[in-house]
Amino acid sequence: MKKNVMIVGVGGQGTILASKLLGNVALAAGYDVKVSEVHGMSQRGGSVVTYVRYGDGIESPIITEGEADYILSFEQVEAVRYLANLKTYGTIVVSTATVAPAGVLTGSAIYPYGILERLEEKNKDIKIVKVDADGIAKSLNFIRSANMALLGAFAAASDFDKQLWLDAIAEQIKPQFLEVNVKAFEEGYQTAKKQ
Repeated sequence: MKKNVMIVGVGGQGTILASKLLGNVALAAGYDVKVSEVHGMSQRGGSVVTYVRYGDGIESPIITEGEADYILSFEQVEAVRYLANLKTYGTIVVSTATVAPAGVLTGSAIYPYGILERLEEKNKDIKIVKVDADGIAKSLNFIRSANMALLGAFAAASDFDKQLWLDAIAEQIKPQFLEVNVKAFEEGYQTAKKQ
């Protein structure tokens, strides 16, 4: 068994922490794990990509076109940018949040709203799980927990027992932020289970 996961987003959204947690969960489940990070212009809101491969005898950390079982996308445009990497009948777990790139902020470009609707219309052979991760985080008065809400949705779609995720979160998150992050994770998990 081998599984390939791409975690994509923009700098500052918590994609690197998500990849670390997924790697720890896969290790705790007894799998061989390889993780590779591509930061790009991440400190300036640029694209961030992490490859997480787990299973039996994983040799390379890179995921190529058509190999990803899952894409966990922290931003809608990033989901489309890496869509070619997803296998037929793969799953995209995507935040409904939008992050305007520099071109949109300066007025030289227009954000392509309606991405998720077009993605669903044109790709009937993939599963799309949409999560209002920012909305969940705002409801908890802790916007920095949006990544945990999205990760919770991914956990619901993954092969791993939920307790492995909760244990990994408890190991990585500072105690003063643990309760709110677990709440965000749980809300994201339940959101995905309803889809």
